[in-house]
Amino acid sequence: MTEEEAAEFYGSHDLAEVWDDLEPVEESFLPSPRMRESMVSLRLEPRFLKAVKELAKKKGLPYHALLRIWITERVRKEAPDLVR
Repeated sequence: MTEEEAAEFYGSHDLAEVWDDLEPVEESFLPSPRMRESMVSLRLEPRFLKAVKELAKKKGLPYHALLRIWITERVRKEAPDLVR
């Protein structure tokens, strides 16, 4: 499931309906130290930031998540050998 699909699903479903049916799990879902993300600062022209925010809203995502998806997809396409 992609982040976009997850956002769409959880944005339209309520766990309260099935909360009592859920079972506890023993596994940890914390990312390994290798998987941690780094913070970056990015300057965009206001018109591009506005467009990104509008597109993200239509997709039901925070704009920073949409930017992360786009950057990740493009890097994987352009340099797959660098992001193993």
